[in-house]
Amino acid sequence: MTESPQIAAPETAAPETASTIDFDAVAEGLRASVPFVRTLGLEFLELAADRAVLRLPDDPAHHNHIAAPHAGAMFTLAESASGAIVIAAFGNRLHRATPLAVDAGIRYVKIARGPITAEARLERPAAEVVAELDEGKRPVFTVSVTLRDEAGDTTAETTVTWTLRPNRAQ
Repeated sequence: MTESPQIAAPETAAPETASTIDFDAVAEGLRASVPFVRTLGLEFLELAADRAVLRLPDDPAHHNHIAAPHAGAMFTLAESASGAIVIAAFGNRLHRATPLAVDAGIRYVKIARGPITAEARLERPAAEVVAELDEGKRPVFTVSVTLRDEAGDTTAETTVTWTLRPNRAQ
């Protein structure tokens, strides 16, 4: 059995007090550690500590029975966008904690057509999450993701709950 590549903290990460995001490092790290991101051809459009935007290209290989993006592909887009913002916000703390998705839900609100864009946002300030980690707690926080078609219409809404599991001393 081979070991999966790990997401590395961006090399330009600032000290513990701030997160400087190396957009390309986060995108490449997610592509390397989550092969399904490559399989779907997800595109990283924007990345900041408070917002991540990814795009699912329109590919007939990822369509469902009504020639629309498959629900599973849309969910993967949303979950990947949530993961990207988590790495952007907390990537300089990967030596201290491992981010894990612990719950997720999606509500499909309109049939999607064409390329789909996912916009992810943290529901809590990153500083609050880090403060809990600093107190020795295992913080739990939510990322909301809105999926939209090219016209800007919302096609799905997703909530992903994450935790930062403190790493064990080695």
